[in-house]
Amino acid sequence: MASPFFMRKIIHIDMDSFYASVEVRDNPSLKGKPVGIGSATEKRGVLCTANYEARKYGVKAALSTMYALKLCPDLILVKPNFEKYQEESLKIREIFKEYTELIEPLSLDEAFLDVSDCKKCEGSATLIAQEIRAKIFDKTKLTASAGIAPNKFLAKVASDWNKPNGQFVITPEDVAEFVYKLPLKKIFGVGKVTATKLHDQGFKTCGDIQKASIRELRDIVGSFGESLHKYSKGIDDREVCTTRERKSISVEHTFKEDILEVKEVAKKVEKIFAELKYRLKNKNVGKNEIKSIFIKLKFNDFQQTTVSDLNSSFELSDYLQLVNRGFKRKEAPVRLLGLGVQLKTQKKVSKYQLNFLNE
Repeated sequence: MASPFFMRKIIHIDMDSFYASVEVRDNPSLKGKPVGIGSATEKRGVLCTANYEARKYGVKAALSTMYALKLCPDLILVKPNFEKYQEESLKIREIFKEYTELIEPLSLDEAFLDVSDCKKCEGSATLIAQEIRAKIFDKTKLTASAGIAPNKFLAKVASDWNKPNGQFVITPEDVAEFVYKLPLKKIFGVGKVTATKLHDQGFKTCGDIQKASIRELRDIVGSFGESLHKYSKGIDDREVCTTRERKSISVEHTFKEDILEVKEVAKKVEKIFAELKYRLKNKNVGKNEIKSIFIKLKFNDFQQTTVSDLNSSFELSDYLQLVNRGFKRKEAPVRLLGLGVQLKTQKKVSKYQLNFLNE
């Protein structure tokens, strides 16, 4: 059983440019060169990640490959190999298990560990993190960074503090001073839009947020206001959770060229629907577990719309109807089409498994 919140010792392990580092390790000729993981031929491709040499040019995950190449013309694009990344991730997770069973993977390359009750390294979370990072390098020749803190929020912030190949500790005694000056952009959930809203109201640091009421924050950022108020004080009572409920499964395709007419979009539905059925079969999800179906259309101006249907028999014709409804909302060229299902709430799955299957 996990220790109480105020006694927790949480480590956040984050591999350094994981996918790119694996590729550089396996191909030494890439060492010292800017590398991005993404398709070299797909016009609408998006980078999964980039190594630190590429990041010096502003290249990072989620950028289009075309834009990344504009920022860094010498960028070497490597097609992702998720099977290989999963193999490395499993090796790393086996190391985690030497210290705790309370492991919450967020993706293939990062995880929370609750080591509150671990007796190794004289019970020191700092020494445990150092030992884990050393074992990861010995076993995989890959580097990892770590954050050590009394809760998940602070541990995740800390793991980014001394990247790459470093670690940072926030002790319970240091929490108040640390968070007071912490920029809001460091808080998970504060993206560009939320940050702009807060900055416009004069909030730039956690110290600024501490002076506001929850009601005031809700008026600015909605229901996130309460969590934001807690985080600004370094409070996070979430436990390290080894499972989570699976809510939806979907498949998306980004087209090489914009599709101009709905009948052309409809032609793509059959292939994506087949992929969706295959994914559901692999995850042992039957029709009786489907709550609703949905489609997502992203247009050439990057605006998107989602259409769903609760009363569905999960047939190809159902998705074709949703596509027609979605296209009528804008009638603009389409760059992305996604098909998916919302699931009933009873089925649960390991978070580690879920993140791998969704790669």
